[in-house]
Amino acid sequence: MKQLAGAIRIGWVIEYKGKPWTVTKAQHIKPGKGGAFMQVEMKAVEEGTKTNERFRTEDTVEKLMVEEKKCQFLFEDATGLTFMEGETYEQFTMPEDILGDARPFLADGMEVYINFISEKPVSVELPQNVVCTVVETEPVLKGQTATGSYKPAILDNGVRVTVPPFVGVDDKIVVSTAEFTYVERAK
Repeated sequence: MKQLAGAIRIGWVIEYKGKPWTVTKAQHIKPGKGGAFMQVEMKAVEEGTKTNERFRTEDTVEKLMVEEKKCQFLFEDATGLTFMEGETYEQFTMPEDILGDARPFLADGMEVYINFISEKPVSVELPQNVVCTVVETEPVLKGQTATGSYKPAILDNGVRVTVPPFVGVDDKIVVSTAEFTYVERAK
C-alpha cells in the first residue's frame, strides 16, 4: 500500500530496495532552506542490518501488508523483550533494540500492536501518545505562564522533552511517542 513518506511511523514495515525493513526511528525535519524530509532509521527483517535513509515528505513508500496482532508487553530480560499475544496467550521474545529510541516509552503491561510476516514478529507499534510523569524541571515562575517559551523536563522513563512553563514536577503529561514531544496535560 503506497503511503506518503511524511506519514512514516516507528513500527511500520516498508519495502526498500526490494526487501522488507522495519522502521526503528522516524524524524520529520524541516530545514530553513529546501523542502522537508523524513530521516528514517530501518532494520532489515531478514538480515538484521541497519540503514539510515532520507525520504522527501512528498515521496511515496510501499507500506507492506502485515498481520497486525494486539499484544501485551510482559517484561525485559537478557534475551530481549517478552510479549504475550492477546488471543492465544502465546509468549514470544523480540530483540531489545526493535523500538530504537522509543524503547523508554514501553511500559510493563502496555498493549501494543505487533506486525507479523509469515507468523514471525517483525516490528512493534507503540500507542501514538502515552502518559508520563515529570520528575525534574525548572520551577514555575510567576507571570511566565503566558509566554510561548518551553523549558526542559525529564520524565519518569528518563526521556528529555520540552514542556510549557506551567508544567511542574509530579505533573502527568501526554507525550507523543513518534515525535518525543509534549502534547497536553494528562486528565
